[in-house]
This record gives sequence, structure tokens and C-alpha cells, in this order.
Amino acid sequence: MISEKMFMEMALSFPGTEAYPHFDRIGLKVTGRRMFASYWAKDNTTNIFLTTEEQRIFCEMDPEHVYPVPNKWGEKGATTFVLDTVAREIVMEALLSAYNEIMQTKKRK
Repeated sequence: MISEKMFMEMALSFPGTEAYPHFDRIGLKVTGRRMFASYWAKDNTTNIFLTTEEQRIFCEMDPEHVYPVPNKWGEKGATTFVLDTVAREIVMEALLSAYNEIMQTKKRK
């Protein structure tokens, strides 16, 4: 099980990341860039913003506990991870993938 504290430590371990309120969630982004994940304490889940190809790969690893967000964001790669059951290594790899994707995009003006 990944607790809220553990997840936040993982997500904020990447250089230049910050947490901020995002509706009923905690958003995680690289300062000056877009969000790469969000955390929802109510059900101890995270939505991680992957490419659609990465989403397919992660969902195949544990389809019961890793699945596309059921809306347009999910069609674009937003993926839910149930932190009570998904292995820490899988979540960390997904966070790293999402973070790296953000770092490869040009900084917004």
C-alpha cells in the first residue's frame, strides 16, 4: 500500500515539482509547466498523465487497479492508479514517464 505521504514524497522527488490545490484533489506539476499527476485522498488514487501508448502498457500490468480515467482525459492518456494495491515500483515508473514527458515539452510563455 502506498500512503498519501509516500505518494507525495514520490511525486515531489523530481526536480522542480510542486503540489497545489486542484478542485478536490492535489495537483502535481513541474513549476511553470503543466500538471503531470493528481492525487485524491478520498479514495487514495492518483491520476497520472501518460501518453496513450504508455497508458496501454501500464493498464496491461494490472487492469483491475490501473485503468484509463473514464472520460475524454482518459482517451488522452490520463490513467488512474489505485494506490492501496498497485506496487510502488509501477507507480514510480509511471510518475517518471509523465514527468519526463512534461520536461520534453517546451515551457509555456
